[in-house]
Amino acid sequence: MEDVAREAGVSGQTVSRVVNSRGYVGAATRERVEAAMQSLGYRPNSAARALRSGRFRTIGVVMFSFSSYGNQRTLDAIAVRAAQLGYALTLIPVESSAGETVAGAFRRLEEHAVDGIIIVIEAHQLDEADIEIPAGLPVVFVDSNRADTHPFVDTDQAQGATLATEHLLDLGHDTVWHVAGPAKSYSAERRREAWRATLDARGLTIPEVIQGDWSAASGYEAGLRLRELDGVTAVFAANDQMAIGVLRAFREVGREVPGDVSIVGFDGLPDAAQLWPPLTTVQQHPERVGALAVDALLVELDGEERQQTPLVGTELIVRESTAPPKTR
Repeated sequence: MEDVAREAGVSGQTVSRVVNSRGYVGAATRERVEAAMQSLGYRPNSAARALRSGRFRTIGVVMFSFSSYGNQRTLDAIAVRAAQLGYALTLIPVESSAGETVAGAFRRLEEHAVDGIIIVIEAHQLDEADIEIPAGLPVVFVDSNRADTHPFVDTDQAQGATLATEHLLDLGHDTVWHVAGPAKSYSAERRREAWRATLDARGLTIPEVIQGDWSAASGYEAGLRLRELDGVTAVFAANDQMAIGVLRAFREVGREVPGDVSIVGFDGLPDAAQLWPPLTTVQQHPERVGALAVDALLVELDGEERQQTPLVGTELIVRESTAPPKTR
């Protein structure tokens, strides 16, 4: 840094402010310092900066599934927000939620010297695992009910499911069938309970829940069951992938969508608009969830007073897969 300061004709403090992105430095001076850094091949030493500041400028992410659209988008957003704030990511994928597997992920992250951890795991599974979060390590959960011990960030799952169910009922359907996500998923549970509460509030029949696993294949299997039942005119699938499977099951036996049955998904997959018919869906915003998770973790790192993070809202995107039921 002394060499850079000499080359640029500035003080060491000015170089430090440029390197650490702290304090005001005029644009012309900043350009001169950056040119000197490039000319001399200077790279900030992360180990030395960690010794001085007590920060490694690295965030650990423990993630259970990369197959989920929401998880992929959330991870993208975490990476972008972390980079904006000058942090790198260390990603530890876990293949199961067994206690020793998750605890092993924590140990690996400690070896990598991270400042804090964001956990993106199906939280029911995590709660059942006998794990112990390392003492003093800031942690933020995504999709969890552990707000009593750690901050958490999530989509307003209940709001989205209510919007989907009310949309179908307002079109005139007598009830709405539900293809749910995995039993151990908090997202799936919240969507299922909101669907049930919406039907109950209107005094309507609550059909049997058809269980899926988020995949299009499980949606197809659910559709095979639903198409054999009498009176199924409206289906709310807990994600777009399963809705695609349900759509196929009905269409392959000549049941028209939305003529014979209306279908709503959840997630807002970009390709949902390109299906035939284009899929009505609940648009969630995992990019906001990821960014808020990073911000909440930095609040923990800075020792600031914890603020309750609001749930991230959803919107209903109405397309051609829903319509009023046929006149009986």
